[in-house]
Amino acid sequence: MPAAPLNPTDLYDVRSLLSEEERMVQDAVARFTDERVLPIIGDCFDKARFPTELIPEMAELGLLGSSLPTEYGCAGMNGVSYGLVCQELERGDSGLRSFASVQSSLCMYPIYAYGSEEQRQRWLPQMAAGKVIGCFGLTEPHGGSDPANMKTNAKRDGSDWILNGSKMWITNGNLAHIAIVWAQTDEGIQGFIVEKDMPGFTAQEVHKKMSLRASVTSALFFDNVRVPDANRLPNVTGLKGPLGCLTQARYGITWGPIGAAIACFTETTEYAKNRTLFKRPIAATQAVQIKLAEMARRITLAQLLSLQLGRLKDAGTMQPTQVSLAKWNNCRMAIDIARECRDILGGAGITTEHSPIRHALNLESVITYEGTETVHQLVVGREVTGINAF
Repeated sequence: MPAAPLNPTDLYDVRSLLSEEERMVQDAVARFTDERVLPIIGDCFDKARFPTELIPEMAELGLLGSSLPTEYGCAGMNGVSYGLVCQELERGDSGLRSFASVQSSLCMYPIYAYGSEEQRQRWLPQMAAGKVIGCFGLTEPHGGSDPANMKTNAKRDGSDWILNGSKMWITNGNLAHIAIVWAQTDEGIQGFIVEKDMPGFTAQEVHKKMSLRASVTSALFFDNVRVPDANRLPNVTGLKGPLGCLTQARYGITWGPIGAAIACFTETTEYAKNRTLFKRPIAATQAVQIKLAEMARRITLAQLLSLQLGRLKDAGTMQPTQVSLAKWNNCRMAIDIARECRDILGGAGITTEHSPIRHALNLESVITYEGTETVHQLVVGREVTGINAF
């Protein structure tokens, strides 16, 4: 009896390694992406509009703060399920996955991990419900890959803090009701929950973007913003606070680009089967078959890498270097595939009628933010040599 045909986007049957609950999560988010995201996302990208109308539906599905405990109104999913959420959202668009990543890993996670119980009770249920949106203020215009070179500062003034400085490239900035802002203090770097109506706090949206157009990106400015000590995250001091958040977000980013790559690969494979040149489909040529086979190989490797990373995360043994390896590999995999797919589509590939050019442009940001490819290469290099080359 001949073996059943393999799934071209899952050649190693990674799905069989998932639990029933993990498969249910993947299927639910896949339906949401197919039915609610894909019909509108090309137009959103064209018009540089984030689809805010999808936020309540994402909240209803439990996609905001999905890995946090149910006692705070969250879904309590495991790490692999959160990864699958990221994969399916980014199959739609990196901008939508970025929104969920920032809300979940960069805003809700630090309140949960570093905040007081009062802060958790006040903010997390509303954020899980999509009623309060957050942004994460770490990167500064001059800082880039060197977050320790931070000029934003907070100084004590009685029982309050006076915050001054600016942040740049902030996802959700103009959507956000609160910002998790990291600032230098006399006691080291600390995190603050800055509310949007605090005098002196302004957000300015970044325009003329050619990447993540279906996403809100902003600059944040703090001019003598008075923040009560009750809004300071009390349980962390130093760079380990924001870097701990970034490890959580980077984990999700290792999964997200797999979705983008699958979207490009699937569409391009079908196109190649139907596009006839010189009296045969271009999928019948060795050149195109080798390119598609290479894509399938790299997607398979990325799937296995992220699944094992997720199992390590759920076992509590995941190391930041392992996250760096997967972020480096999977972002490079996806951007290479998106560009190759655009090439196979020919002239048709330059329009947002097809997804590869949109994914390729988005992935220019994804491969850069939350640690550039070079930074992650050097993290792995430091691990294998024991020498810091930064």
